[in-house]
Amino acid sequence: MIFESKSTHDAEEDARNEDILIWVNGELVHKDEAKVSVYDSGFMLGDGMWEGMRLYNGTWAFFDEHMDRLFNSLKSVSLEIGMGPDDIRTILDQTAAANGMTSDAHCRLMITRGRKAKPFQHPALSRSGPTIVAIVEHSKPATSLQAQGIRLATVPQVRGLPMSQDAKYNSHSKLNCVIACLQAEQAGADEALMLDPHGFVNTTNACNFFIVRRGEVWTSTGDYCMNGVTRQNVIDLCRANDIPVFEKNYSLYEAYGADEAFLTGTFGAQTPVAEIDGKPIGDGNRPMTERIRALYKALVQANTGAEA
Repeated sequence: MIFESKSTHDAEEDARNEDILIWVNGELVHKDEAKVSVYDSGFMLGDGMWEGMRLYNGTWAFFDEHMDRLFNSLKSVSLEIGMGPDDIRTILDQTAAANGMTSDAHCRLMITRGRKAKPFQHPALSRSGPTIVAIVEHSKPATSLQAQGIRLATVPQVRGLPMSQDAKYNSHSKLNCVIACLQAEQAGADEALMLDPHGFVNTTNACNFFIVRRGEVWTSTGDYCMNGVTRQNVIDLCRANDIPVFEKNYSLYEAYGADEAFLTGTFGAQTPVAEIDGKPIGDGNRPMTERIRALYKALVQANTGAEA
């Protein structure tokens, strides 16, 4: 089978996204006019946090969980924005409404320390308050990914130790993940499978990673990966539905021999993995992945009142 290069964030084309309004520091402006300063700390240093959320039936799925992660991250880096989760919800709702969106929409909320007085590193140079941007696009995951799956390549770039840059921060500083993705593409794959500092399977450059072996679902310990909202939902769904699930250290040996593998993320929910390092995963049948996808769709419907 011949694969075209793809990613877990592949979406169906939607021409309406060429004419959307974007929230920039309290104003809704046309996409072509949405700009921040070259002095902004996010542009200059990657000093900021972001969240990705999906809109179903006018409701942001798992909003509270996303806000817990966002505000924990902001507090951890002493980034005070002078607003709370309800204010963020208002920003997102107003942006979606301005674009006529109620479902099949995805938001990227970005918060940085703001414009700097001089082009240097010290956070005290950001004196004008935070920069807050909300991009909400018409966005529906490409259906072809469910049939083909993603091709992963193990890469040299690892997810580091918490004292270097904790992977739990959903920060603008994503260079290590970008490097990992480039390494995977140069190896002929779609995305990267990243190991932890001890050589155990950890995560991909964009999503959390799971395997299925003999009816059991395995994922990493969580010590070196993003504390994904969808990741935790999958773990909780498995526990609630008598599916054996383990957060554990495991090696590429177990990953190569898995019956199934899939990725989790807010945008794509659960995306199957077709191969790792050129080795096909399983026999192409994915009953556990399909079961978890069905359970997750029901969870989204319970959370938002809409079918995922």
